[in-house]
Amino acid sequence: GFKDTSITREEYIAAVNEDRLPELLNRVEVEPGDVFFIPAGTVHAICKGCYIAEIQQTSDITYRIYDYDRRDKNGNPRELHTELATDVINFCEQKQHSIHYHQHENHTEELVSCNYFTTNYLKFDKEVEKDYIELDSFVIYMCLEGNFTLVYDVDKTVKVNKGETILVPAILKNLFLIPETEAEILEIYIR
Repeated sequence: GFKDTSITREEYIAAVNEDRLPELLNRVEVEPGDVFFIPAGTVHAICKGCYIAEIQQTSDITYRIYDYDRRDKNGNPRELHTELATDVINFCEQKQHSIHYHQHENHTEELVSCNYFTTNYLKFDKEVEKDYIELDSFVIYMCLEGNFTLVYDVDKTVKVNKGETILVPAILKNLFLIPETEAEILEIYIR
């Protein structure tokens, strides 16, 4: 986002034209486990060295407004989408994007819930039962640390390791998550 949460469209355009856009942007030092909710229209970038899990509404639109003066393989600047981006950037006052949460062992913690998705965090070292009878959605598990075995239909199993993602169809309503020692996962679905 912007350092000044009341930046105007005109100030933004002037900064782009004068090649001083980075001066307007807020820089946040990140730590492992940090969570940010970045609504559509929020200017953002992910810097070198960040390993992220990005949860988003299905979309293939990304507008590049600044490219750190990088060049393509032929030495040319990469395409910027200045006009398109200006039309969709949210210039209204924006709230803090950092999400504070607690890592309670064996307890699901909601991180973000919006019209497009819900994302929960779970750190567990013993079997966890998940009952999705009231949920009319697929469920996605992203394994951040450790590994676990997903048990469904009484005797069917799938092992999920660190860095892997699994999509559970909406038809499966009762699951068991059994960690090998300890696991950390993200649980994502549409409410």
